[in-house]
Amino acid sequence: MIIKHREQRVGVFIDIQNLYHSAKNLYGKRVNFKNLLPQAVAERKLVRAIAYTSRADEPGEESFFDALIKANIEVRIKELQVYPDGTKKGDWDVGLAVDALRLSNNLDAIVLVSGDGDFIPLVEYLKALGKQVEVMAFGRTTSTKIKEIADEFIDLDENPEAILLKVNSAGFLPKIPIIRPKKQH
Repeated sequence: MIIKHREQRVGVFIDIQNLYHSAKNLYGKRVNFKNLLPQAVAERKLVRAIAYTSRADEPGEESFFDALIKANIEVRIKELQVYPDGTKKGDWDVGLAVDALRLSNNLDAIVLVSGDGDFIPLVEYLKALGKQVEVMAFGRTTSTKIKEIADEFIDLDENPEAILLKVNSAGFLPKIPIIRPKKQH
Protein backbone atom coordinates (compact mmCIF):
# COMPACT_ATOMS: atom_id res chain seq x y z
CA MET A 1 0.00 0.00 0.00
CA ILE A 2 1.39 3.37 -0.97
CA ILE A 3 0.76 6.65 0.76
CA LYS A 4 -0.76 9.52 -1.17
CA HIS A 5 -0.86 12.91 0.51
CA ARG A 6 -1.84 16.41 -0.58
CA GLU A 7 1.73 17.71 -0.57
CA GLN A 8 3.05 15.14 -3.05
CA ARG A 9 4.14 16.67 -6.33
CA VAL A 10 2.71 14.59 -9.17
CA GLY A 11 3.49 14.28 -12.85
CA VAL A 12 1.07 12.46 -15.14
CA PHE A 13 2.35 11.03 -18.44
CA ILE A 14 -0.38 9.76 -20.77
CA ASP A 15 0.17 7.37 -23.66
CA ILE A 16 -2.89 8.34 -25.72
CA GLN A 17 -2.50 5.57 -28.32
CA ASN A 18 -2.31 2.85 -25.66
CA LEU A 19 -5.46 4.02 -23.87
CA TYR A 20 -7.33 4.75 -27.11
CA HIS A 21 -6.78 1.26 -28.50
CA SER A 22 -7.51 -0.46 -25.18
CA ALA A 23 -10.80 1.42 -24.69
CA LYS A 24 -11.80 0.84 -28.30
CA ASN A 25 -10.99 -2.89 -28.25
CA LEU A 26 -12.42 -3.62 -24.80
CA TYR A 27 -15.47 -1.35 -24.72
CA GLY A 28 -15.96 0.15 -28.18
CA LYS A 29 -15.65 3.59 -26.57
CA ARG A 30 -13.19 6.43 -26.12
CA VAL A 31 -11.52 7.71 -22.97
CA ASN A 32 -12.70 10.91 -21.30
CA PHE A 33 -9.32 12.33 -20.30
CA LYS A 34 -10.98 15.18 -18.41
CA ASN A 35 -12.35 12.58 -15.95
CA LEU A 36 -9.14 10.53 -15.97
CA LEU A 37 -6.83 13.31 -14.77
CA PRO A 38 -8.40 13.89 -11.31
CA GLN A 39 -8.28 10.15 -10.65
CA ALA A 40 -4.57 10.09 -11.56
CA VAL A 41 -3.76 13.14 -9.44
CA ALA A 42 -5.80 11.91 -6.44
CA GLU A 43 -6.04 15.36 -4.78
CA ARG A 44 -2.28 15.87 -4.79
CA LYS A 45 -0.27 18.76 -6.28
CA LEU A 46 -0.25 18.41 -10.06
CA VAL A 47 3.03 19.69 -11.47
CA ARG A 48 2.56 18.59 -15.10
CA ALA A 49 0.19 16.41 -17.08
CA ILE A 50 1.40 15.59 -20.57
CA ALA A 51 -0.38 13.56 -23.25
CA TYR A 52 1.56 12.01 -26.12
CA THR A 53 -0.21 11.43 -29.43
CA SER A 54 0.21 11.40 -33.18
CA ARG A 55 -1.53 13.48 -35.80
CA ALA A 56 -3.58 11.19 -38.04
CA ASP A 57 -5.51 13.90 -39.96
CA GLU A 58 -8.81 12.39 -38.83
CA PRO A 59 -12.07 14.33 -38.49
CA GLY A 60 -12.48 15.73 -34.97
CA GLU A 61 -8.80 15.43 -34.18
CA GLU A 62 -8.28 19.15 -33.50
CA SER A 63 -11.28 19.32 -31.18
CA PHE A 64 -9.86 16.32 -29.31
CA PHE A 65 -6.53 18.13 -28.86
CA ASP A 66 -8.42 21.26 -27.72
CA ALA A 67 -10.38 19.19 -25.18
CA LEU A 68 -7.13 17.84 -23.72
CA ILE A 69 -5.75 21.36 -23.37
CA LYS A 70 -8.99 22.55 -21.71
CA ALA A 71 -8.61 19.65 -19.25
CA ASN A 72 -5.20 21.12 -18.26
CA ILE A 73 -3.25 18.45 -20.12
CA GLU A 74 -0.30 19.52 -22.26
CA VAL A 75 -0.33 17.86 -25.66
CA ARG A 76 2.75 16.60 -27.47
CA ILE A 77 1.93 15.81 -31.09
CA LYS A 78 4.07 13.87 -33.52
CA GLU A 79 3.39 13.51 -37.23
CA LEU A 80 2.76 9.93 -38.30
CA GLN A 81 5.56 8.34 -40.28
CA VAL A 82 4.22 6.52 -43.31
CA TYR A 83 6.51 3.86 -44.76
CA PRO A 84 6.61 2.77 -48.44
CA ASP A 85 4.70 -0.43 -47.60
CA GLY A 86 1.85 1.67 -46.14
CA THR A 87 2.53 0.94 -42.47
CA LYS A 88 2.29 3.89 -40.12
CA LYS A 89 4.22 4.67 -36.96
CA GLY A 90 3.76 7.44 -34.41
CA ASP A 91 5.52 6.05 -31.37
CA TRP A 92 6.15 8.37 -28.39
CA ASP A 93 7.74 5.85 -25.98
CA VAL A 94 11.17 7.49 -25.99
CA GLY A 95 9.74 11.03 -25.74
CA LEU A 96 7.51 10.11 -22.81
CA ALA A 97 10.39 8.36 -21.03
CA VAL A 98 12.76 11.30 -21.54
CA ASP A 99 10.17 13.77 -20.21
CA ALA A 100 9.45 11.59 -17.16
CA LEU A 101 13.18 11.37 -16.39
CA ARG A 102 13.81 15.06 -17.07
CA LEU A 103 10.96 16.15 -14.79
CA SER A 104 11.51 13.52 -12.09
CA ASN A 105 13.68 15.83 -9.93
CA ASN A 106 10.61 18.02 -9.40
CA LEU A 107 8.22 15.15 -8.68
CA ASP A 108 7.49 12.86 -5.76
CA ALA A 109 5.11 10.62 -7.67
CA ILE A 110 4.93 9.74 -11.35
CA VAL A 111 1.71 8.41 -12.82
CA LEU A 112 2.26 6.54 -16.06
CA VAL A 113 -1.04 6.18 -17.89
CA SER A 114 -0.21 3.23 -20.13
CA GLY A 115 -0.22 -0.52 -19.96
CA ASP A 116 2.68 -0.85 -22.40
CA GLY A 117 5.39 -3.22 -21.18
CA ASP A 118 7.98 -1.17 -23.10
CA PHE A 119 7.90 1.20 -20.12
CA ILE A 120 9.17 -1.43 -17.64
CA PRO A 121 12.79 -0.10 -17.72
CA LEU A 122 11.45 3.44 -17.11
CA VAL A 123 9.40 2.30 -14.09
CA GLU A 124 12.38 0.38 -12.68
CA TYR A 125 14.72 3.35 -13.14
CA LEU A 126 12.32 5.90 -11.61
CA LYS A 127 11.81 3.61 -8.61
CA ALA A 128 15.60 3.29 -8.24
CA LEU A 129 15.67 7.12 -8.03
CA GLY A 130 13.29 6.84 -5.07
CA LYS A 131 10.20 8.01 -6.94
CA GLN A 132 6.75 6.61 -6.28
CA VAL A 133 5.59 5.17 -9.60
CA GLU A 134 1.94 4.46 -10.26
CA VAL A 135 0.66 2.82 -13.43
CA MET A 136 -2.90 3.48 -14.56
CA ALA A 137 -4.40 1.47 -17.43
CA PHE A 138 -6.99 -1.10 -18.42
CA GLY A 139 -5.86 -4.24 -16.58
CA ARG A 140 -6.89 -6.68 -19.27
CA THR A 141 -4.56 -5.04 -21.81
CA THR A 142 -1.70 -4.20 -19.44
CA SER A 143 1.66 -5.94 -19.22
CA THR A 144 1.66 -8.30 -16.23
CA LYS A 145 5.21 -7.32 -15.29
CA ILE A 146 4.53 -3.56 -15.28
CA LYS A 147 1.56 -4.21 -12.94
CA GLU A 148 3.86 -6.15 -10.61
CA ILE A 149 6.74 -3.65 -10.48
CA ALA A 150 4.71 -0.45 -10.15
CA ASP A 151 4.28 0.87 -6.61
CA GLU A 152 0.56 0.90 -7.40
CA PHE A 153 -1.48 -0.33 -10.35
CA ILE A 154 -4.76 1.52 -10.89
CA ASP A 155 -6.99 -0.75 -12.98
CA LEU A 156 -9.37 1.26 -15.17
CA ASP A 157 -11.33 -1.95 -15.82
CA GLU A 158 -12.62 -1.78 -12.23
CA ASN A 159 -14.81 1.26 -13.01
CA PRO A 160 -14.65 1.96 -16.76
CA GLU A 161 -17.81 4.09 -16.75
CA ALA A 162 -15.95 6.72 -14.71
CA ILE A 163 -13.52 7.48 -17.53
CA LEU A 164 -15.23 6.43 -20.77
CA LEU A 165 -17.22 8.79 -22.95
CA LYS A 166 -20.92 8.02 -22.95
CA VAL A 167 -22.55 6.80 -26.17
CA ASN A 168 -25.86 8.43 -27.07
CA SER A 169 -29.05 6.47 -27.89
CA ALA A 170 -28.20 6.43 -31.62
CA GLY A 171 -24.94 4.63 -30.78
CA PHE A 172 -22.66 7.55 -31.58
CA LEU A 173 -20.08 9.14 -29.35
CA PRO A 174 -20.81 12.79 -28.63
CA LYS A 175 -18.67 15.36 -30.37
CA ILE A 176 -16.46 17.29 -28.01
CA PRO A 177 -17.57 20.90 -28.47
CA ILE A 178 -15.04 23.65 -28.91
CA ILE A 179 -16.03 26.45 -26.57
CA ARG A 180 -14.75 29.82 -27.64
CA PRO A 181 -14.70 32.73 -25.17
CA LYS A 182 -17.25 35.43 -25.85
CA LYS A 183 -15.89 38.62 -27.32
CA GLN A 184 -15.86 41.59 -25.00
CA HIS A 185 -17.64 44.69 -26.33
